[in-house]
Amino acid sequence: MHLSRSAQSLFTALQLSPSFDFNTSCSLAQLSIPFSNSTSTHLLNASIVPAGTQITFPDVDSSCETSSDPQVLSDDICRVILQVDTSSTSSIHMEAWLPRHWTGRFLSTGNGGLGGCIKYQDVANGASLGFATVGANNGHDGNTGAPFENRPEVLKDFVFRSIHTNVVVGKQITEHFYEQPHTKSYYFGCSTGGRQGLKSVEDFPEDFDGVIAGAPAANFVGLLSWTGHFFTEITGPSSSPAFIPVDVWLGLIHDDVLSQCDEIDGVQDGIIEDPNLCDYDPSGLLCTDSDATNNTTCLTPTQIETVRKVYTPFLDIFPRAQPGGETAGGLAKSIAGEFFAYTSDWFKYVVYPMENRSEPLDPNAITVDDYRRAIEADPFGISTWKGEHGRFRERGGKLLTYHGQADGLITPRISEEYYDHVKRVSGELDEYFRFFRISGMEHCSQGAGAWNIGQVRLGVPRSEWMEPERNVLAAIVRWVEEGIAPETIEGVKFVKDDPEQGEAFRRRHCRYPLRATYGGEGNSTRPESWSCQDV
Repeated sequence: MHLSRSAQSLFTALQLSPSFDFNTSCSLAQLSIPFSNSTSTHLLNASIVPAGTQITFPDVDSSCETSSDPQVLSDDICRVILQVDTSSTSSIHMEAWLPRHWTGRFLSTGNGGLGGCIKYQDVANGASLGFATVGANNGHDGNTGAPFENRPEVLKDFVFRSIHTNVVVGKQITEHFYEQPHTKSYYFGCSTGGRQGLKSVEDFPEDFDGVIAGAPAANFVGLLSWTGHFFTEITGPSSSPAFIPVDVWLGLIHDDVLSQCDEIDGVQDGIIEDPNLCDYDPSGLLCTDSDATNNTTCLTPTQIETVRKVYTPFLDIFPRAQPGGETAGGLAKSIAGEFFAYTSDWFKYVVYPMENRSEPLDPNAITVDDYRRAIEADPFGISTWKGEHGRFRERGGKLLTYHGQADGLITPRISEEYYDHVKRVSGELDEYFRFFRISGMEHCSQGAGAWNIGQVRLGVPRSEWMEPERNVLAAIVRWVEEGIAPETIEGVKFVKDDPEQGEAFRRRHCRYPLRATYGGEGNSTRPESWSCQDV
């Protein structure tokens, strides 16, 4: 591979002690060490997985979606499986994947949703790049909140303790296995995983030298209230006059949004570069008398009002949905005529568990007062809204966040608000905290834009995609280890999102509050045709 010096350093294996033997070290007998965590650690398995092996996960809960997809690594690993007791009534299941060609770096990965699923894709990506990589199940199995009911220790694991314990134990395993400690410690996560990264910065600043937090679910209960309010406050069930079918959002309304806002940035390409500039007006979709019953080509006055409310902030609780996020994996999940699944679980098992009510939870009875009560409760500080980064900054930590501007599942406005909040609390941020707005990216990945910034695994690493200018993991490594802060992150859009079919275009995404601006000349698919300008 022909790599820059920074990219080469990402792949360079550490020179280990002559006495170190990878095969010998990967055994339960060799790894049985006195762990320093206050409760018990149980080693369940340790085995060598040769490069090229298709690793499957037959025991993963079916609700974990793609976590059960096979993974193939480009290096041999020692796969270590553990159970760690976090209290007398709770424990986490975790794994450490230790590559033969170790760079000396440690990487912890995060979770998604209600978070009882190891993100094996991220663990495999880290191990393939030479990181000693760990992941945990957040203290319960499956993408559900049911295990939280009347089990505060399990909820505590979900909020923060699983990630922190995973790091403490993972670093001990790493040091014992390689016979020397890690050189630098990193974190990567998106969505709930993004919130976990921010929580680590706020509450455990010694855990990581560099943190990547994608589309972070900050103001967590406010977010769940926002996703829930679409049903309880705006659309109602599918039988309601205010309801709009999902396919109308994905087609008619999305197309109308683009017709009004796509060219604000000077280019018609299906991408709204900065949705803050889009003041969408749905009034042009109003039905005439003759087609008032055809709800696939026009909207009734009541439905027009629904659209306006969707793109309006939810009181002082949460910012607005951004125009352009009308996708099957985004806004459509919240406006489908049902109480949003995660919100339902949170209220059913955390806010109003069964012992506090005499009958099943009725979403139609949830009011704004209930949302405010849930936010105020903030169990174990799950809001992740302190904004205090002083200790992390003082010890030289670096924080990189990104958020897709077409994310309809977690509105990207919340990441702007978090950044602005931290600036008010902690002062100037540029030296240690940079936030990148990724135009055309949906939730964590996918979308019409140049969304691939190295946050998803492409299989065997390819040199041009591992340069720090266009890969967030390489960027955070260079920032931490060489002191070179990322000014832009260059994303790539592959043809049909398939790297094997080549690139469609690239775009440089700017650090907030700068905005990517087309110069009006040159090929808009080339990154040099765009520049970062003050908002």
